[in-house]
Amino acid sequence: MILSRSQLLEYMRALDALLAEEVHETSYYAADFHGKGTAFGETFNMEDLTAAHRSFPHNTLVRVTNVENGKSVVVRINDRGPYVDGRDMDLSKAAFERIASASQGVIRATYLRLGDKDLIDMCSDKPKRYQKRITRDVRFHRGIPHTMELGDSLYLGSSAYFVVRGIDFPDGNFMRIQDFVSPKERYRFMPSMVGEYTFFIGTTEGRLREMVMTVSSCNS
Repeated sequence: MILSRSQLLEYMRALDALLAEEVHETSYYAADFHGKGTAFGETFNMEDLTAAHRSFPHNTLVRVTNVENGKSVVVRINDRGPYVDGRDMDLSKAAFERIASASQGVIRATYLRLGDKDLIDMCSDKPKRYQKRITRDVRFHRGIPHTMELGDSLYLGSSAYFVVRGIDFPDGNFMRIQDFVSPKERYRFMPSMVGEYTFFIGTTEGRLREMVMTVSSCNS
């Protein structure tokens, strides 16, 4: 039996709805693993809102809800585990403390899979919106999101040459760049502070467009 795209999406939504009703044993891991590598090659930081799960894909965002008090936290899957019988997810210490006291050790929780972190805003749970168009003929592959979480990196690429002319930072400083990016390259930018960034993006012919991105921290 071959499913169409719409049938497959409907099937996946039905599975996610069933999953959201199941109650799972959930714990956390902290200092013993802090600074060590995860199964996906990241460095585990117990202060980040992350989690380990056996099967959820890397960078999946999941809303974890404590069934005892109704408190929720959105975490990003960045590790495999847990490797304890009967336990379904290990949260980072910071994530666990958003919904329970660390002294509890283990809680009962539901999981709602939200989607990939590049498609969902972690702080608001809403779909991400991207600014792609520089001109009618020059567009980014993905683009500059309207919102981004502090700690994430921005990668810009296009099938045509474009120019990153400069960036206005939230503190009022302007960084002049003038970086010509070819179709084989990617421009990388990692925000250093929360607030509003304005990107000045142009074409090799001199056209210019401003794109605004607001950076926030879900940990605060």
